[in-house]
Amino acid sequence: MKQKREDVRNVAIIAHVDHGKTTLVDELLKQSGVFRENQEVAERVMDSNDIERERGITILAKNTAVTYKNTKINIIDTPGHADFGGEVERVLKMVNGVILVVDAFEGPMPQTKFVLRKALELKLPVIVCVNKIDRPEARPEQVVDEVLELFLDLEADDAQLDCPFVFASAKTGSATLNLTVKNKDMKPLFDTILDYIPAPEGDPDAGTQVLISTIDYNEYVGRIGVGKVDNGRIAVNQDIVLCNAHDPEKQKKVKISKLYEFDGLNKVDVKEAGIGSIVAISGIADIHIGDTLCSPDNIAPIPFQKISEPTIAMHFMVNDSPLAGQEGKYVTSRHIRDRLFKELNTDVSLRVEETDSADSFKVSGRGELHLSVLIENMRREGFEFAVSKAEVLYKTDENGKKLEPMELTYIDVPEEFSGVVIEKLSMRKGELRNMGAGTGGYTRLEFSIPSRGLIGYRGDFMTDTKGNGIMNSVFDGYGPYKGDIQYRKQGSLIAFENGETITYGLFNAQERGTLFIGAGVKVYSGMVIGSNGRGEDIEVNVCKKKQLTNTRSSGADEALRLVPPRIMSLEQCLDFIDTDELLEVTPKSLRIRKKILDPTLRKRAAMKK
Repeated sequence: MKQKREDVRNVAIIAHVDHGKTTLVDELLKQSGVFRENQEVAERVMDSNDIERERGITILAKNTAVTYKNTKINIIDTPGHADFGGEVERVLKMVNGVILVVDAFEGPMPQTKFVLRKALELKLPVIVCVNKIDRPEARPEQVVDEVLELFLDLEADDAQLDCPFVFASAKTGSATLNLTVKNKDMKPLFDTILDYIPAPEGDPDAGTQVLISTIDYNEYVGRIGVGKVDNGRIAVNQDIVLCNAHDPEKQKKVKISKLYEFDGLNKVDVKEAGIGSIVAISGIADIHIGDTLCSPDNIAPIPFQKISEPTIAMHFMVNDSPLAGQEGKYVTSRHIRDRLFKELNTDVSLRVEETDSADSFKVSGRGELHLSVLIENMRREGFEFAVSKAEVLYKTDENGKKLEPMELTYIDVPEEFSGVVIEKLSMRKGELRNMGAGTGGYTRLEFSIPSRGLIGYRGDFMTDTKGNGIMNSVFDGYGPYKGDIQYRKQGSLIAFENGETITYGLFNAQERGTLFIGAGVKVYSGMVIGSNGRGEDIEVNVCKKKQLTNTRSSGADEALRLVPPRIMSLEQCLDFIDTDELLEVTPKSLRIRKKILDPTLRKRAAMKK
């Protein structure tokens, strides 16, 4: 017999990047009394990892819980980037409703549409929270209309269209149901959650069923499965069977050794949990996302949605440059292999495959950002390795035709730059689907473009729009192969010999193009030290000293002025490298190099092509 559990609410917070989800969760935690009055609380307390804090993005879904009016509200903060969309889809299986956060100036954006569609398909009730109403250019009334239009576009049913709107400023910690009424706290939002999000229901007397929706990993206890109790109860020391809807063969007897519930930011040990509770379970070594824990007398796995396939791949390999092993702590293929396979514990959208060479691994992910976050994490942990240019993963259809991943890309640019953006994307096989007026004098362009056409484009885009453009893309299935694309117009400036750079040599080289390094930097033959304005690669001698003889005075031309080098971030380096180049990644440096360092062998390989 199904029952409702009135003292629990499970809700996920979904939104486009940067619309203020994590800050909103901060305020809900603060105002529900999770922290002591005098406790020091970091901003965006849910973004626990360094990269999340620096970039201001959420990468992994996080669980937390607050208590309001004797009701426990489990809140899940989800990522907004398309690369981490797989996280969002699975988390929605754990909740009974969502809070959709929309910026009061930007309005609904591509990712808003993507996450909202998932919620509506699962028939979840939606509370719309229009955030940042304290922004000077905020336009909350128009945003409400835009959100309702989006609901209609996505064919929401009448109950979903009748959703409540809450206006909030997460920064000042206030929410209101009516724009004319000023309020000082988040109470209206809390009350709306209790009134509008249904209580979880299930049969407390049936056999246990818990679907694992996310995996956490901890050095001390190993894998931790997080999921919601759908039916029955789950208790410590209970015998349980692990099964999976997509893999009928899998049935494994295990024992629950530790059980936790969430309270604020902590996991609290509990002896047992009933329907509707979100629990974390440790002590099961090979627990995976999508597994169901059932009681042995009633084995019934819960169906779940398959994890999105990766669309892009890179090779991670042992660094074999002349400077290898000088800056990294972990440099061997065994170190790199163990670290990549460990990443699979928490990141389900990642694939790692061994290749013919023992020193190289093929790593596939959801996008460039997904893989660059992994590279950045590894270099901070002291790893040294090399990576190749990102390539897309192709498929073939039943007629043997080649298919490639496509993206829908939405671009907002000031009007004067729209011409150059359309021209560049057309060269990269993009098709302009739609063009209209955006907000605040911007033009909104909508393209369908192969994923590989966007690889390496972000840097150009920022230069072409003088930093004023906004670009968002969403994966849009596989389409027919569109033909070859030329990635890069400029060639590379390549160091001619091993040594240290000297101003005199650099001064002569800088006439050829843009340099990436300054004086006093170690270089080796075959290392890329700059980009050439023309299309060909040029070797330059940047370690060249000036010959001093009687006829040349040492001070005649001392004032050699060097143009400051262009310092590139990890993303810019990954964008810049071409198919015959590698990026050498160490904890201290990023160096671009040719795959074949020897100039003669390199020329031979080019002639064979």
